Amino acid sequence: MADEDHVIVVGLGFGDEGKGAVVDALCADGPVSAVVRFNGGAQAAHNVVAGGRHHTFSQFGSGTLAGVPTWLSSHVLVEPIALAAESRELEAIGVADPLSLLSVDAGALLTTPFHVAANRARERARGGDRHGSCGKGIGETVWYGLLGERGARRGEVVEEQRVLGEPGPAPRVGDCRDPRELRRRLDVLARFYEPLAGDGTSVDELVELYRSFADAVRITTGDEAGRLAAAGRLVFEGAQGVLLDETHGFHPHTTWSTTTPRNARALLGGRSARVLGVTRTYQTRHGAGPLPTEDQGVLERFPEAHNGTGEFQGAWRAGHLDADLLRYAVRCCGGIDGLAVTHLDADGLQVAAGQVLEDLPDPVAYLEDLLGVEVLVTGAGPSRADYAVRENPRHDRVDAGVGGRGRAPV
Repeated sequence: MADEDHVIVVGLGFGDEGKGAVVDALCADGPVSAVVRFNGGAQAAHNVVAGGRHHTFSQFGSGTLAGVPTWLSSHVLVEPIALAAESRELEAIGVADPLSLLSVDAGALLTTPFHVAANRARERARGGDRHGSCGKGIGETVWYGLLGERGARRGEVVEEQRVLGEPGPAPRVGDCRDPRELRRRLDVLARFYEPLAGDGTSVDELVELYRSFADAVRITTGDEAGRLAAAGRLVFEGAQGVLLDETHGFHPHTTWSTTTPRNARALLGGRSARVLGVTRTYQTRHGAGPLPTEDQGVLERFPEAHNGTGEFQGAWRAGHLDADLLRYAVRCCGGIDGLAVTHLDADGLQVAAGQVLEDLPDPVAYLEDLLGVEVLVTGAGPSRADYAVRENPRHDRVDAGVGGRGRAPV
């Protein structure tokens, strides 16, 4: 891929496509000034294996092992306690002073223990009708933020959830630099969530923890994306997959997050970028929700090293590649400019095209023909050494309608 291109990495499935490994491969392949997170929060679980080290990236960008700094944009939900734990994990595998590689937008919403407890209480109450939440407070953080924006009051129903108390302004990263304002917002938040979360979390302790967080990271304001873009190539790292998008996914088994490239494009403010869609050679899903091509045989044939059954999210599931869902995901993105295909070491693959299940001996050729774009990154194993970043020999042939491959049509 051309060094001057900014790259937006999005998953074309239900998550777990291999976005972290793809971001790591891009950062290791050429000069990248920063990895930018543009959606999601602490629920991300992006696995990178490089040089004998393994880390599951949650809030730090997946370019960290390649030495690339991370910027958490205002579209990211920041959980400082989990972030501190992740920093210690990175130090343990040899990353020196990980927090020095991190900067955070002042406008990013804070995910607190109150949000997490409320999220888990709601999911438990759903019983067999669980949505497949990770139990990390993501949806609850977004929902509480909406209440303030809409001026919601006790008793109203907002996004299908009844408002049980009187909400206030949502705490944000910038508030961590102002203990008085931070305490005010956390006090209101604690009272609001007491019916769901109880009163086990100390606001005083949170204020101290969040002040330490503010001292340890660089908090940004203004057009940080523009400043970073002027310094060099950016890789935008998406969380979750397009099929879980809050608008385009299959409700209620969706995330409270925009998983398409929309946020990344807004941050770039019209600067050019290429959208790289990531897919496995077979379909996966973690937790509840539709998986049309689910097949127990696929699950048994391809053991998963880094995913399993979660207390809140549910079971790890797998099935055959789904051509219709891939085309739908590309449309949701507004088109893509290239593909990254992971798990090419899997064999005996099949693909569902409509009601027909066909053999898939050459996934790269099949996907290029199906979607009309080049495969630019390949992954045939779990480690960085198993990944290759390929040049696009037909990058200047943008009209997919005349036989050349350029941008996948919407």
